[in-house]
Amino acid sequence: MTMNEDTITVKTTVDAPIKTVWECWIHPKHITRWAFGSDDWEAPEAENDLREGGTFKTVMAAKDGSASFDFTGTYTLVIDQKAIEYELDDGRQVRTIFKEMPDGVRITQTFDPENENSIDMQRTGWQTILDNFKQHTEAHLD
Repeated sequence: MTMNEDTITVKTTVDAPIKTVWECWIHPKHITRWAFGSDDWEAPEAENDLREGGTFKTVMAAKDGSASFDFTGTYTLVIDQKAIEYELDDGRQVRTIFKEMPDGVRITQTFDPENENSIDMQRTGWQTILDNFKQHTEAHLD
């Protein structure tokens, strides 16, 4: 994968077994619970064909109905419980690494920025989604 030199990286550590982290990351029933960047947005629909050459779509929508968009792409690399890489439909590259650590699973996500929003806004949005994922996955253990 060739990434842009201006990549953005976000990270979190999830206090859960790798199997649980992976399941919550890949299954649409979970994706719809965490894939949004603020409390006034939601992910009402998700589709995921997790295999190299497979595609995904997550509908991200404002809860008040004022806006929505499809987050879509094609997987270029899938290593079970270790790494996922994909190309978004706009050509940007994304890499997600899952690494088991003593305190849980560290997730590192690196992505090419888009040109519409500031780097800080993009980093904050993607970090919020990752934080939502952490919260959902840790709560899912109960």
